[in-house]
Formats: sequence, structure tokens, C-alpha cells
Amino acid sequence: MTSLPLSERPYERCLKYGPAALSDAELLAVLIRTGTRSLSAVDAARNLIATYGKRDGLACLMRLSRTELMALPGFGPVKTVGVLAAAELCRRMAKTTRRPEISLKDPASIAAYFMEDLCYLPREEMRAVMFDTRNRLLHEETLSRGTVNASLVSPREVFLEALRCGAVYLVLLHNHPSGDPTPSEADKVLTRRLAEAGSLMHIPVMDHIIIGDHCYTSFREEGLLKPPAGI
Repeated sequence: MTSLPLSERPYERCLKYGPAALSDAELLAVLIRTGTRSLSAVDAARNLIATYGKRDGLACLMRLSRTELMALPGFGPVKTVGVLAAAELCRRMAKTTRRPEISLKDPASIAAYFMEDLCYLPREEMRAVMFDTRNRLLHEETLSRGTVNASLVSPREVFLEALRCGAVYLVLLHNHPSGDPTPSEADKVLTRRLAEAGSLMHIPVMDHIIIGDHCYTSFREEGLLKPPAGI
């Protein structure tokens, strides 16, 4: 970036004015650090955003794979790892700040906590989230990756894990990569199957939340799943 005028160098601008003064491309260029003989770090960052960020800007970093990044001009293994690590840090920071707000009785708070984890995934992934008697989150377990349906998710595995953790309540979550969180018939069948098993095990399934493109559908809110009275 030394070929750029001093006033346009991201490092110097960040030191002088603070990171808020930098454009998306400049912030990304700070992570990339160096360019190539024919491409500055800023130009490499602009190219990344132009290629993959037309719809959601820097949020595209959450979706990009190592292969996609390394296919871009100026991106080798070191730059690629730096960008992927930064995206993962952002995801974890967003999740950590929302943990104190989680309430078993508030589907929106649970959806918000898992939103950054699930909404960018290219394939369906299903998780079981376990809560204790005080409605505190105990543990989360990935049940399946790929197509989510009743034949691939075993009630036995779900509730063995819940028992191991000492869970009292269970919430199911999975994503729809299409962005539309409307439950499918397969989603409804799976929910009924696990809810019936939970009733027998005295570990009720309190909700099934489907994550879309920064939106969600809650079986509990939609009246598709009724939790025990008083909870």
C-alpha cells in the first residue's frame, strides 16, 4: 500500500482518524495487509466486495469459503486465513453479546443468539439446545448437517445428550439456506416426532426455530408446538 498517497493509506488513516473513518474496502485492506505487484491491498479488498458483496456488503465474508477466497486475485493462504479468522471473530462476538438476553419464553432472543451461526450456512444444519430448571442455556449439540428430516435425526441421540447434560427443556433450531424460514411438512413431522419423544422422557421440546435470511419462524409463536402449561 506504499504506492498509495499517504492520505489514502488505510493504516495511516486509521491511526489518525480512527477505524470508523475507513470505508469497507479500507477496513478489509487493513486485514489483508499487503497487495501484489499489480494490485494494492485496497484494490484486492474492493474486488472481493464487488465480486461477492453485491447483495450484503461485508456480510459476504460470513458466507465465503477458503476456496472462494483463494480464487480471488491477491489472495493466498495467509490473507485468506486472516479474513476467515476475522469473520469468525465477528460471529463469536455477536453471539457472546446476546447470551445474557436468552430466555426460554422468548423465541426472538434464542433466534437472535443463533442467527449469525446459522443464517449464512450453505447447507441445512440442525441443533438441539438444552436448558436447565432456571431456563439457562446448558449446551448446544449439532444433530445433523445436510438435509434435515425425521430419518436422519435420531430421538435416541437427542435425548441421551439431553440426559447427559442434565437438561430439563429442549429447543430445536435449524436453518433454511433459501432464506425463507417457512416450515416444510418434513419440518413439522420431525418436530412432532421429537416432541412426542420429549414428552415420554419428561424433557419437553419447547420450540423449533427455523432460521432464514436474518429472520426466523418459531413453532411456538405460530401455534405449531404447544409447551407444557405454565412454561
